[in-house]
Amino acid sequence: MSKINSVDELEARGRRVLVRVDFNVPVKDGVVTDDTRIRAALPTIERLVGEGARVILMSHLGRPKGEGFEEAYTLAPAAARLGELLGRPVAFASDTVGADAQAKVAALADGDVVVLENLRFDKREKKNDPALCAELAALADAYVNDAFGTAHRAHASTAGVAALLPAYAGYLMQREVATLTGMLDEPKRPFVAILGGSKVSDKIKVIDALMDKADTLIIGGGMCFTFLLAQGLAVGTSLKEDDWVERAGAMIAKAEERGVKLLLPVDVVCADAFAEDANTKTVSADEIPADMMGLDIGPKTAALYAEAIAGAASVFWNGPMGVFEMKAFEAGTKAVAEAVAANEAADTIIGGGDSVAAVNKFDLAEKMTFISTGGGASMELVQGEKLPGVEALRAE
Repeated sequence: MSKINSVDELEARGRRVLVRVDFNVPVKDGVVTDDTRIRAALPTIERLVGEGARVILMSHLGRPKGEGFEEAYTLAPAAARLGELLGRPVAFASDTVGADAQAKVAALADGDVVVLENLRFDKREKKNDPALCAELAALADAYVNDAFGTAHRAHASTAGVAALLPAYAGYLMQREVATLTGMLDEPKRPFVAILGGSKVSDKIKVIDALMDKADTLIIGGGMCFTFLLAQGLAVGTSLKEDDWVERAGAMIAKAEERGVKLLLPVDVVCADAFAEDANTKTVSADEIPADMMGLDIGPKTAALYAEAIAGAASVFWNGPMGVFEMKAFEAGTKAVAEAVAANEAADTIIGGGDSVAAVNKFDLAEKMTFISTGGGASMELVQGEKLPGVEALRAE
């Protein structure tokens, strides 16, 4: 497989460099409330600024309709926050490829930065429309993609424009791809993979891929109940996918055949409603009441999972163990997060999405070796799929 072109190979001085970043950040009252994603892009931006490039940043934010400007989704607060982090003025264009964007780009001096308005205000972005690709490419001399979180999308800003300009990977993109593929190709052993989330159908390809790589596979979250059904257990009113019970059973058999230890809950925290103030009860996994739903793994399961994690040399975690957003059902996810954080000798990789929200909630992010910025992109890479945004950066 051909290598990915690195931003280090780009002769940047005096050139207009169009950079796809992931500034899809939470904003409240015009202020960025979590700047993690902006900070993640700083090494690439600072390198280009330091080299004297004319830096043009583009990103999406939220899910606008694609019919023009929407105040709730403007990137202006992200541009302001970036200026604070860089300690220098950052220009902001009120459109993406229109007159203001063209004027602001033309006004750039070496080392200057401009942020274009939200890509998804233009419906052509998600369609990878050739006309938008050409208009974006016309703004610049070279292209850098540092938005791993959108690398699984074949959009104008992630794939289309890369075909029209010399294309390179930023530092975040390089690190994400190298870390995730390296872990899968040559993990330190024992390799423990932890998968949670609500549906087996969402994670089946990932489970399949990790079955070939991991020594131990830990299952939690809503999808565990489909596995418990496959074992012949009753799960009450818990979330389940009847169409996937047979497939879950085949996975259990495959694990046994491969010598992979598959860990499922032995006890469950149940509730009589999906609510913070519901009546709860901790029961054995084979004693879930018919009128209750499982919303978290129980303490015995948490201890069992923590023990497996403590013995790992590599850990990959994607998906919570329960409804951790509600205090009554956060204990399982918290116990797993603490176990991963406590294993300081292991390579610990958090695979994006809700797992990142969990380690942040429990203030454990700094204890992890690597936290992926891409939920869907991480999962597609782990399950062996080619990401359009990555493939577009490969050397011929």
